Order: sequence, then C-alpha cells, then structure tokens
Amino acid sequence: MGIKKTVAEHLVDYLERREIRHIFGLCGHTNIAVLSALDSSPIDFITVRHEQIAAHAADAYARVTGHASVLLSHLSPGLTNCATGVANAALDCIPMVVIAGDIPTHYYGKHPHQEVNLHADASQYEIYRPFVKRSWRVDRADLAAEILEKAFQLAESGQPGPVLVNVPMDIFSAQIESDSFDRLVGNTHSLVPPSIDDETARRIVSALGISNHPVLYAGGGILLAKASHELESFVDHMQIPVAHSLMGKGALSDSHPLVLGMTGFWGTELVNRTCLNADTIFAVGTRFKEADCSSWYPGYTFNIPGSKLIHIDIEASEIGRNYPTEIGVVADAKSALQILTRVAKEIYPKGFERPELKKKISDFRADFRRKNAAMATSEAFPMMPERILADVREALPDDAIITTDVGWNKNGVGQQFDILTPGSILTPGGFATMGFGPPGAIGAKLAAPERVVLSLVGDGGFGQNPAMLATAVEQKLGIIWLVMNNNAFGTIAGLQKAHFGLTYGTVFPGEPGEQGLGPNYAEIARGYGAEGVRIPNAGELLPILKAAIASGKPTVIDVAMINNPTPTTGHWNILDIYSPESRISHVAT
Repeated sequence: MGIKKTVAEHLVDYLERREIRHIFGLCGHTNIAVLSALDSSPIDFITVRHEQIAAHAADAYARVTGHASVLLSHLSPGLTNCATGVANAALDCIPMVVIAGDIPTHYYGKHPHQEVNLHADASQYEIYRPFVKRSWRVDRADLAAEILEKAFQLAESGQPGPVLVNVPMDIFSAQIESDSFDRLVGNTHSLVPPSIDDETARRIVSALGISNHPVLYAGGGILLAKASHELESFVDHMQIPVAHSLMGKGALSDSHPLVLGMTGFWGTELVNRTCLNADTIFAVGTRFKEADCSSWYPGYTFNIPGSKLIHIDIEASEIGRNYPTEIGVVADAKSALQILTRVAKEIYPKGFERPELKKKISDFRADFRRKNAAMATSEAFPMMPERILADVREALPDDAIITTDVGWNKNGVGQQFDILTPGSILTPGGFATMGFGPPGAIGAKLAAPERVVLSLVGDGGFGQNPAMLATAVEQKLGIIWLVMNNNAFGTIAGLQKAHFGLTYGTVFPGEPGEQGLGPNYAEIARGYGAEGVRIPNAGELLPILKAAIASGKPTVIDVAMINNPTPTTGHWNILDIYSPESRISHVAT
C-alpha cells in the first residue's frame, strides 16, 4: 500500500519528481487545494494579477528552459483569461501543461457558480480543443497520475505544444493511495526523437553538394530542438548561406558570415533575392508561414516549384503543406544535423569554400549599415526606432535575453537587430499576440536569473497587462521594459493610412512624447514599486539603459518614438485585399 494523500498533494509530489521549479498562475476556489499543497513544497508558485500574464510568462519560461512549463488556472473566467497566452504558445510550438480546476463532479449539469454548460454538461475542457495538442478531463482520482504522465509526454514530444488537464475540485481533494503515482517513478521523462538514416543523409548532402546556389532555410524548430551548434557545424562545412524565418531568428548568430537574414514581408533585398535565385532550398524546422513567405506569392521570397525543396521537420503535416517538396524527412533537427554533418565530411572531406558569397553578404551588411546610419544615430526626438534599436544593442551583453511584442520591436528587430547568442530572442510568431513581451520577460528571468533580460515593447503592447509589474517587483526580478512609445497601434495605423488615408481607431490622442496626454508609463512603474524613467531626449537613452542594467532593479524606460514604418522588400496579401490592382505599399504616408 502506498501513502494516502489528496490528489493535489500527490500532484505536487509528482511535479517535484519532474524537477519543476516554478508554477505560474492565479488562485481560485477550484485550485486552492493545489496551492495549499504547494505551501510546503520547494516549487515556487508565481502569482499574477491576470491569467494571461501567467500564460505568457510560462510560455517564455519553457522557451528558455526547453522543457514544459506548468500553468495553474481556475475554472471558466480563469481558463478563458489564460486562453490567449496558451494559444500563443500553441502556434509557436511551446510545451506547456495547463492544469485547471473545475466544478465538483456531483454538480455537473446543475449550473453551479461559474460553470460553463450552455451547450453541454461537464464540457469546460473543450474550450481549449482548437489549439492544445490534447485536453483531458479527470473523471476519477485514480486516473490523475496516468493522465499527468501522458500530458507531459505529449507536450514535449514530436512537435511540442500545450496540453490541458482539467480537474474537478472534488478530485483535487480526494484522498487516494500513492500507488498510481509510484508506478510512474521509473518511467522515462523524455522520449528519443526520430532521426535520419545514412542513405537519406547522403542523398541530401549530395543534392546540396552539386547545387550551384543552395540556401539553408532555418525555422524555429532549430531552437526548439536546441540544434544551433549542430546547424553551425553543418553550415561551416558545406558553406551554405542561411536564411531564416521570424521564429528562426537567432538559430545562428547574426555575426556568422553566412547569415543572410529574415525572409518575407520584412526581409531585406539580399535575403529575398538570394532565396528567389536558389536552385536548392534546404529547410529545417519551419512551417513556411505567410509573413515569412510574402503570402506565398512567387517572385517576392520563394519560387517553389522552380527551386527544389528539401524539408526536414519533426511534424509530418508541415512537409509539403505550402510548397511541393522533393525530399521530405520527419526527424529531429538536432540529431538529423549531427548525422548530416558526419556524412558531409565523409562525402566532401575538404568541405566547401565560398569567399565570393561571404564577401557579398559582408558588403550588403556594410551598405545596409551605411544607409541606416542617419536613422541609427539621429538626435531627433521623439526618437527614430532605428536609433532606439542601435542603442539597445550597444548597451546589452551578447547573451542578454530579449522579448519582443508586436510592431517595430518585432519586425525591426527581426530585420536589423543582431542576435549574437542563439536562443536569446523570444518572439510571438504565429499568433503575433500583442502583450506577450512584458510578461514573457518574467518567465525568461525566472528561467535564467543570471542573464540580462529586456522586453522591447510598444506602448500598445505594454498597456495590455501592466499589472505584470507587481509580480516582477514581488519576485525582485531585475527586468528592463523599454517602451517604444509612438502613441499608437503603429503597424496598423501605417496600414490604414496607406490604404484608406486616415488613422481612425489606431492612434491615441496627442503626439508621441507630448506631456499630459496618454499614460505615463514611468509613473505607472513607480506606482507598482519598480523604477520608472521617461527619456527626455535621444542622448539620454543609452546612459539610462546602461544604468538600469547595472542597477539590477525592475525598470520601465518610456521612450517617445516616431511612427516610421519598417522598410520592406517583401509582400503581404493584405495589400491586394485593401488596394486591389494598385501598387500601394504599407510604407505609404
């Protein structure tokens, strides 16, 4: 016979054995049995003021640790408040186990306090069905252990993603023997992912070796698989230029001489043109999403067919989804690249040299910096976004973790901000969720307390959930939030201005930097107990930023910014929808 405890207590013991160090969430009457069990546990419960904050923090935490994070939610409004953050994690393939309380099982169908049953009884868990990998409802206390084990395994295996374990509050409080949990103690916590055979590896390497203009296209799957070192080894030997998706930013350091940059709508002329001219594209860990592929229009980023496509991904359904594929392989990026490098050294022991290509990339970077220099050094105030990014890059150490949000802080960073340590940029990709960055920084700092963490965010994104400051102050997290404040939902304002000639509903009253209009984010920060600074002129940003890093205190820096559009050479189908048969660009003013 095992030890008799409540399911909630067994749950906490189980999470301790999995070496879970933090749980993110918010209390409610359905989950206080779990919170009470956590009181004597070494696991820290990171409480927030809104469940979306917890979900975004858990998302970023998992991105940094590489393991499933844990999110604890109350029923109904708690679960729906979490939904945006969990969906964001789902679309970016981030592993997460959501544990939600629910009404007591003996009240199913009676419509008790906060129950969701307008169309079916006992169906709260179905709210998450469109975006989680799977949702479970725990109907019996003795099944809790088995379901939890399946949940973690599914969240972390294959293409990672969130899962939901929905637990009625009477199940949490039910007392059971530990036998069902004890039998799992010896079970593996991780599965060995599929790899690639030597014959397939030789086929891929040979195809790349005879290609005149190959391009390696790196997606976020490289970072999820922690395969940056393996990618670099393969690239160095084969000397193939590397383009990347938005989520693949930082898969290889931007200082590497063969990195072309981000493709698609916000891609540069160099990367989009090189991909268009490629005879072979070797894609690893990417979905070929719309923004990365200029809405899949030929002639802007990719010409497939035309270019031959070789595609490796952990998820079979991603291969051939948007482009016809000549060689498609279901495999883990890390192990596949290890084998490909070994085989490449066997077939081509001396490797390749492409000095002309390296010079072309180097010359383009130098020319881009020259053309950007006026903006990047401008003393204008409100500040130029390019100057803000340049000062931030100068102030930060190479391994600082940066969270972005939506707007210039994401698109501009993807295009022209060097990421020097793989995996050090956390971006909301598929869902492009405004408000991800500020609470994401909390999860990142908890996962890597020794590293500098900075959230680059617009005023629209920062305004979504400023209550995350309370959690940061309580946890003594020395995070910096740099608010690129253009007094608008800037990207959408630019689109509306280009196509409709106005900015109704997309800008706030007043002008950027105008005193007395709009929230004073520095004062808001001080109200929560954080440091708050409003930049008075362009010359003050860099020294204030350096001082904030040195202080180790949670600090909000409010920077007035001109709403210049991010330059682009790609395409977005929205242009055709709003301005059919016109040559209007989103940069029109």
